[in-house]
Amino acid sequence: MIIILYLAVAVIAIAFAVLVYFLAQTLKSAQKTLDDVASTLENVQEQMKGLTDETTGLLHRTNILADDMAEKTKSFDSIFNAVEKLGESLGSVNSSVQRVTSTIETRGNENAGKIAQAMQWGKAAIDLMHRWQDARGSRKKEF
Repeated sequence: MIIILYLAVAVIAIAFAVLVYFLAQTLKSAQKTLDDVASTLENVQEQMKGLTDETTGLLHRTNILADDMAEKTKSFDSIFNAVEKLGESLGSVNSSVQRVTSTIETRGNENAGKIAQAMQWGKAAIDLMHRWQDARGSRKKEF
């Protein structure tokens, strides 16, 4: 029975040694993995620092461009105001022309009879002048 006890202790010792061996292998693999992860994180931190610097520079340039655009937009305000006033002036001129046209049309309609009579008088005067010239021209031929 003592032999069985010694054999049992030997089997337990061998099992414990195998367990320690595989546990050591696992811990070595875990250590290697953790070293790789640490190295990767260091690289990521360096890249993030570079990215942060670039982002800060880009943000600074963007702010400068935004300020420049704001200044240039302000310079266009006077042009837009001038165009707006020109549009208002043209609208005013258009309204004035429409009023004058309307007034002329109304007065023309009111004085249509007078205009027709004046045209008849003008035609009669031209006819008289032609007759007088014809009569005068025939007298000159007689002399």
